[in-house]
Amino acid sequence: MAPITGIITTLNEEHNIVEAVNSLFQICDEVIVVDSLSSDQTVALAQQAGAKTYLQEYLGDGIQKNVGIQYASHEWIFSMDADERVSPELAQLINNLDLENTSFFGFAVRRKNLIGSRWVKSCGWYPDYLVRLFKHSEIRFSAVKQHASVPTHNCAKLKGDLIHYRYQNLGELFAKPGRNYSTRGAKILYNQGKRARSYSPFVHGTAALFVNLFIRGGILGGVDGFTLSLSIALNSYLKYAKLLEYQRDPQVRERENFNQVW
Repeated sequence: MAPITGIITTLNEEHNIVEAVNSLFQICDEVIVVDSLSSDQTVALAQQAGAKTYLQEYLGDGIQKNVGIQYASHEWIFSMDADERVSPELAQLINNLDLENTSFFGFAVRRKNLIGSRWVKSCGWYPDYLVRLFKHSEIRFSAVKQHASVPTHNCAKLKGDLIHYRYQNLGELFAKPGRNYSTRGAKILYNQGKRARSYSPFVHGTAALFVNLFIRGGILGGVDGFTLSLSIALNSYLKYAKLLEYQRDPQVRERENFNQVW
């Protein structure tokens, strides 16, 4: 089997990093942590767990995830976040791959998203296939600042789960500490020259609610599925409401720093 370098991007993940690093050592003989200048013990704990650490001010999602590749000793990369874990079943599948002779550029894994300890399957949360194991000379994360992914060109799927401890509780669906997605999204749209109309927040919010409840099965997911659908809709509504506010209110706009979206 070809050796694999594991890469984790972090910011203040001292409560997650040791388990994340240990998880990667199931399939990797090298683990690299690219840290966005954490103020806690993330870096020290990562080093104690056996990871190589590098500091890099946050550049945006895809760009940051690619930073660690320049330090990797191996051609094959497994990339994950600090709140994710390689399941034993997935580790076995990966360890059985013949990466030295495969014709594939990468492999997608199933991400198993949790709220607390509850596995949520609705709203597109499962199987949620993502390419996380890839040959970096052929493919890598798209160089975008939000919602980056590895292209699926010439990739195969593995029927093993990457466990994602996505939210600690339902409250975090609406206000996860340190992540204001609607403000970030509104700033990105404004910087791109996008404009909202008075009805845009209602249209986007309502559309997101309908799609996630009825097309992606949120209505079948009980309280968790319904609440998740509401949170996605609210985020969409607020993103366009804030974009509209930036357009209409110079005082609000002047208080925002559009050069520091991240």
